[in-house]
Amino acid sequence: MSKVVLTSTPFHGHVAPFLATAADLTRRGHEVLFYTGSRFEKQIAETGARFVPYPADVDYDDRDLDATFPRRAGLSPLDRLAFDLKYVFSDPTPVHDRRLQEILAAFPATTVIGEPSSFGMLPIALRAPRSERPLILSLGILPPTFESADTAPFGPGLPPPSTEQERAQYAAMKPAVREALADAQHHLEKIFESMGVSLPDFFRNSMVTVPDQWLQLTIPSFEYPRSDAPSGFRFIGALPADNVGSYQLPEWWGTLGNRPVVVVTQGTLENHDLTQLILPTIQALADLDVTVVAATARPDGPDAVRAELGKVPNNVHLIGYVPFERLLPLSSLLITNAGYGGVQTALRHGVPLVVAGDTEDKPEVAARVAWSGVGVNLLTGRPDVPAIRKAVEKVLGNAAFKSRALDLQAEYLRHEPLDTIAEIVERQA
Repeated sequence: MSKVVLTSTPFHGHVAPFLATAADLTRRGHEVLFYTGSRFEKQIAETGARFVPYPADVDYDDRDLDATFPRRAGLSPLDRLAFDLKYVFSDPTPVHDRRLQEILAAFPATTVIGEPSSFGMLPIALRAPRSERPLILSLGILPPTFESADTAPFGPGLPPPSTEQERAQYAAMKPAVREALADAQHHLEKIFESMGVSLPDFFRNSMVTVPDQWLQLTIPSFEYPRSDAPSGFRFIGALPADNVGSYQLPEWWGTLGNRPVVVVTQGTLENHDLTQLILPTIQALADLDVTVVAATARPDGPDAVRAELGKVPNNVHLIGYVPFERLLPLSSLLITNAGYGGVQTALRHGVPLVVAGDTEDKPEVAARVAWSGVGVNLLTGRPDVPAIRKAVEKVLGNAAFKSRALDLQAEYLRHEPLDTIAEIVERQA
């Protein structure tokens, strides 16, 4: 049996795929050590993996990043992205590098598995040839970031070029994108130099090319074709979203299915201001013959919605946490702020989408929803009531969206991501 180290930035959406991975590998008899933030200790223990927490000086709670990083508060989306790259993800890298070296000295793993923001594992791959170190895998928990002749630069959510003129326009955009991120690039280069290694390329390329393999958590039909993808890049399908074994169903659960079920969520990170998507969705669908499940992903979310609305429409169920693996098979439509994991989960269940996201990687995810034909992209993170109503009626009223979502579901079912990861791990033993 193999020894495996998992490591993930302590964001719920980053850690969730690793919980399924840890549980599966331990069931197969492998020894798994999981290095991440302290708030996930209980969930990791439930997988059977051994938990190792981040050192206290680099630990934080993703539900309130501004408490740990007060200078982050109030920044524009673009400035917040640059801030996070430098101070949330990059600055702790030397601490994580040292800690991972200590872990590997005591626990000689043959495989280290991280994700795009796990910068601390990259020096392992840069310091030594493959024969002298563990295999380094990265799980693609967000759309691929690397530059390609066949796509626009990552970020603004532009579809692949359809003409030579568009291809030329996209090529001309790439130096400007690099320039916009030059400060973050320089910051990260200095950090890697402090660890005695060099970042070999633009960080968005290095995130994908430095690991020995990049396992993209989706299917080809939900990703733009690239003729120049790195040799270690492969699609493996989408991992299960969560563990639903101990969840107690609400009283109204048995009524679902009497009419179309529309689920709305702002995800686990961007849920502080529920007026972005959840409240306007409730207002938009109040008189439609649908059941709305508003999943606020925070314990006080239902009370916050009631406080804003005064009276909650009769066709709405409010809930904090809900296991989407159970809810989505009963659903006709997911309205979401375009988190990558949530979109993958919907498509694994053949559920079409309405997406509204404009921060982090969400414009890219939303663009892929429209490009693949599985839903409507509202092109904003704050859609108004009429726009949401129109999009919902369009998706529910046009069978092509559901048909396309079912086509993608069939493609997901042809992948066995947990088997793929286990096979890679077991080849290293």
